[in-house]
Amino acid sequence: MYKKILLTGISGQVGHALQQAFSAHHTLFGELVCLDRNQLDLSDQQAIRDVVQAIKPDLIINPAAYTAVDKAETEPELAYAINAAAPSVLAEEAGKLGARLIHFSTDYVYAGNKVGLYVEDDATVPLSVYGKSKLAGEEAIRSVGLPHLIFRTSWVYGAYGKNFLNTILRLAKERDQLSIVGDQAGAPTSSHSIADTIVQVLSQWHGDVSGVYHLVNAGFTTWHGFATAIVEEYSHLRSVKGWQPLKVQVENIQAITTAEYPTPAVRPANSCLDCHRLHRDFSVTIPNWRDALIAELKAMPSN
Repeated sequence: MYKKILLTGISGQVGHALQQAFSAHHTLFGELVCLDRNQLDLSDQQAIRDVVQAIKPDLIINPAAYTAVDKAETEPELAYAINAAAPSVLAEEAGKLGARLIHFSTDYVYAGNKVGLYVEDDATVPLSVYGKSKLAGEEAIRSVGLPHLIFRTSWVYGAYGKNFLNTILRLAKERDQLSIVGDQAGAPTSSHSIADTIVQVLSQWHGDVSGVYHLVNAGFTTWHGFATAIVEEYSHLRSVKGWQPLKVQVENIQAITTAEYPTPAVRPANSCLDCHRLHRDFSVTIPNWRDALIAELKAMPSN
């Protein structure tokens, strides 16, 4: 039982889902202190120290991050301040209090050129400023030496917030045809799957193990496959939910190459992560990505 949990980044997808999950399981945990970016500026190291020492949590959960992958290429200082320096300070302050830390990282720490699933011990060779800043955050937490769990996840989306799911639904209502990258593979991972898994982990974690874990929905697809599934499942649920129809049809979602859709930041071609270590140490089962997508869509309000 944690007496006081500090949760950052509640205006983000994962933070929002975690806040909901903890509220639904309030009897399992103690006081939950939730902060958004207006209440805790992670680019201000002294502010982080002051907030943590004022709240004195025995567990800090940090899903907050700089996630503008392409923009990070021109804002490296801010990306490193939030993704590397801030986790370091959170770990240091937690260590002073004898507290534990849960932090979230990314598949973008890998180069994406492996054949097969990545495991946690594979070499990390980030290709972008975003990936490098997130890896630096991981390394900073490990160097402090406090009890910690770092979860690398991928392709995070949800009914709440700005993400691939909501972008595809918006575009599918506006356009007759979509062109989506079809040569990058990974596991779309719903924010609620992440939150539900963290609740399961916390019910078992006593600070006896620390380290990096992969946390993604089971199975894998491409961005094109994900977009196609979104349109298909939305269309199946549309009449039941009373949603407006989409303009685009599945057959009009075209697969294109990464080269045909250049971006400032290089993305890994292979983002498929093996979650065996998480299953082994915490006996959790994470839903298949398509089942998670259906559950996320069912949770969406009418539109």
